[in-house]
Amino acid sequence: MAIHWRTPAGLHTASAQLPVEGRLASLDGATGWLNSQPLTPAGLRGKVVVVDFWTYTCVNWLRQLPYVRAWAGKYAGHGLVVIGVHTPEFGFEHNPDNVRRAVKDMGIDYPVAIDSDYAVWRAFDNSYWPALYFADAEGNIRHHHFGEGEYQQSEMVIQQLLAEAGADGAGRDMVSPDIRGIEVPADWDSLRTPETYTGYERTENFASPGGAVPDRPHVYSAPAALRFNHWALSGEWTMGREAATLNAPGGQIDYRFQARDLNLVAGPAAAGTPVRFQVLLDGEPAGPAHGTDVDDQGRGTISEPRLYQLIRQPGPVTERTVAEPWAPCLAWVSASAARSSGKLPATATVSTP
Repeated sequence: MAIHWRTPAGLHTASAQLPVEGRLASLDGATGWLNSQPLTPAGLRGKVVVVDFWTYTCVNWLRQLPYVRAWAGKYAGHGLVVIGVHTPEFGFEHNPDNVRRAVKDMGIDYPVAIDSDYAVWRAFDNSYWPALYFADAEGNIRHHHFGEGEYQQSEMVIQQLLAEAGADGAGRDMVSPDIRGIEVPADWDSLRTPETYTGYERTENFASPGGAVPDRPHVYSAPAALRFNHWALSGEWTMGREAATLNAPGGQIDYRFQARDLNLVAGPAAAGTPVRFQVLLDGEPAGPAHGTDVDDQGRGTISEPRLYQLIRQPGPVTERTVAEPWAPCLAWVSASAARSSGKLPATATVSTP
């Protein structure tokens, strides 16, 4: 996209020229609201508005969230309104109870429009998670940003729009959020493994012999060796359009990747039925490379549908294999096999003990 700033990010030597890109679109299509009564462009007149499109399992949005929370906290008293628009990617993200739990767990206290029918998404003609739209006090869209990054520039846009609206005391210092866990920025320079999915509609590099068997139970096996950025199932699974579901004890996922982090979007097939699992890195417990949702032996529990961090490799990282064994007698649903970020190849296994 085109960046409309005329001065380098971080400089306030002159006001950047921010052209009018359109009008703040209607929010009427929201199917519900959290932390607020329904908001409208007319009711927001006189406020600077940041609209943030998100879906709660998107790791790119999760890494943006600390800045959006910080902006909402710092500038609310100066005339800024941040509105999160939750537009779901996966089926379970349509459930308002799941969205409500995510909002609470992630410390989001600004207004959230639940956009389960994609009406607000279409009104903004949006195509991305995350996506930020910046509106001035007259309701004009003056800037946008798609994806992660450019946080200093985005904050400078907020400061400029507040100054144009006559706000005093907002200052020119940048926020410095305390970033931990899954919200830590990716190591983009060395990332070589893209996102992949366990559902047949969007999966890539599925390596189990015979390939995918859509929409019916099938006993899968893993090849003797996995090629880089390939993954495989073992055990009895049903591969659906969006996700793979484990049907019997003893299931396993193997994935060879190059990344600092390995993340998994997963949830129990039946609500309230936790799923135990273990992650092995090149056949050994994860140890110091364990993610925030597993211990140093690689053990963890899937208790609700969300993104789980399985691996965070410290220091120099080499090509490895991850294996994930899944707990007996507990079904498992994956909406995304891996959303990864970071460094060098590895192989991981996730399976049942």
